[in-house]
Amino acid sequence: MNGSTALPLQPKLSRRFRLQFEEAQKRWVLLYPEGMVQLNDSAAEILKRCDGQRSLGEIVADLEAVFQVQDLAPQVNALLEEGQRRGWVE
Repeated sequence: MNGSTALPLQPKLSRRFRLQFEEAQKRWVLLYPEGMVQLNDSAAEILKRCDGQRSLGEIVADLEAVFQVQDLAPQVNALLEEGQRRGWVE
């Protein structure tokens, strides 16, 4: 394999990271011991829902309902795959 692994059924943020709104920067960030990752609004909305309780389908359905858009699954999958590669999501 190319090192790619399937996304978890109920994705959650890795314990090494903390998602929080950074008032000084007016944006959501992922904090970890070595630094910080600034997130765009879309990434923050997706990661806020990665609580280990919701399935990937539930995350997509919630985002589509809240933002009144359809076909978000490809974008959600892409962000979570990148997050998994970077160790943000497990």
